[in-house]
Amino acid sequence: MHFLGIDLGSSSIKLSVLNAEKGETVCSVTAPDFEMEMKAPRFGWAEQDPNSWWQYLKQGLNEISNKHNYDLKQIKGIGIAYQMHGLVITDENLEPVRPSIIWCDSRAAEIGHEAYKTIGEKNCNEQILGSPGNFTASKLSWVKQNEPGVYARAKYMMLPGDFLAAKLTGIPQTTSSGLSEAALWNFPEGRLATEILEKMGLERELVPEIVPTFGEQATIHPDVANQLGLDSSVKITYRAGDQPNNALSLNVLNPGEIATTAGTSAVIYAVTDKDIYDEQNRINTFLHVSNTQDQKRNGLLGIINGSGILYQWLRKIMSVGDRELISYDVLNSEAAKAKPGSEDLRFYPFGNGVERIFNNRQAKSGIENLNFNIHQPAHLIRSACEGIVFAMNYGFDVMKSLGTSGEIVRAGKGNLFLSPVFREIFCNTTQAQLELYNTSGAEGAARGAAYGFGYYKNLKEAFQNLQRLECLEPQKELSSQYEEIYGKWKSNIKTEKE
Repeated sequence: MHFLGIDLGSSSIKLSVLNAEKGETVCSVTAPDFEMEMKAPRFGWAEQDPNSWWQYLKQGLNEISNKHNYDLKQIKGIGIAYQMHGLVITDENLEPVRPSIIWCDSRAAEIGHEAYKTIGEKNCNEQILGSPGNFTASKLSWVKQNEPGVYARAKYMMLPGDFLAAKLTGIPQTTSSGLSEAALWNFPEGRLATEILEKMGLERELVPEIVPTFGEQATIHPDVANQLGLDSSVKITYRAGDQPNNALSLNVLNPGEIATTAGTSAVIYAVTDKDIYDEQNRINTFLHVSNTQDQKRNGLLGIINGSGILYQWLRKIMSVGDRELISYDVLNSEAAKAKPGSEDLRFYPFGNGVERIFNNRQAKSGIENLNFNIHQPAHLIRSACEGIVFAMNYGFDVMKSLGTSGEIVRAGKGNLFLSPVFREIFCNTTQAQLELYNTSGAEGAARGAAYGFGYYKNLKEAFQNLQRLECLEPQKELSSQYEEIYGKWKSNIKTEKE
């Protein structure tokens, strides 16, 4: 029994095929082999073409079939993970009527702030556990206010993963978990937050059918199955935003368990059984994938926009004049040449849109204390890694103040966690035990699909073969050093209103 996991990120789409019986990945591919384009028509905007996601998904399936000599008809179910909070608007034929406004786009932040005041902070906090902020509902409201002609053509609003599922099945659908990340889920009553839609002047009819996170959602369309080489009986049996899915991938399902990732953005994600909200809206609460009517499970999420995208920027800067970009391994090796603290060079990684940990304000990004006679590339790279971890820890501190507990953090050994220096900084700054696992978002989506299909009886069974690769403990001397270095870095944060 084989299952396909799809992980739609900002930079690429990753696909993994899982042999559910063995609990092992059969093959994995990434498409395209370059980073997907992210357009910024104006400062603070970020858009992608949804149809390009569809094309790269087809490319990935073709690579699985041809490069790995794999028969796609063996796949029984599909799980989809996707970049959160994006807005895809389609017409009745499921064709996008404009580019997707993706997660790091800042244009709707002020609309979310105003809605928070208009609807009432108390009402929002109690119903959707926070502000509409810069989430999907606010982005849809922005389109209505600024592009009325486009809005008039809209038949469905979807999240990025919903769009891919709709292209596969021909049926527009979404999930309660997805609606929670769109700021459109009433947590106390367990339903679509129609009152938020009404107050923001958005039509209920734009929200497609709501289906369970796990289980039979829809069967692939026969014409699409024939085009892609899949069996016509294949079903979509799981979908979730990338961060809840990353937690699933790491078997982080219960209160007190914490997951982290450092891809394009960096995230700390903690599971709780309480409807927690942050009155300052620095941390956000969403339905976790393991939430059921009988068992409340929410995910507290702290996010830093500038993580892997900063490392990507450094890679380009360091490669000026070279025909090919230097590898991330080179960056990691260079970072190891500098000592903790990077000779007092400080990097503030806030250059990718408004930051939620500062209540959707723009924080000042940049480099501080640069000395041309002292600092070398190694210091710049290490200070970037330190800045990313410090920003993550800033969010972690906020989460702890809200009651998050847990001394163990789990991460997949990928992206920035491939760097020994980054792992060292993370472990000794957060002073948490760091467990690294051999998994990915695409593999997690495939396990979710197998469970949703009914192959696994429960999620514990789905992760019985998950392999822990390494466990890192904080070191007393380094933790003491990083406590001081982090304190200096934190004291110099500045936001747009300061």
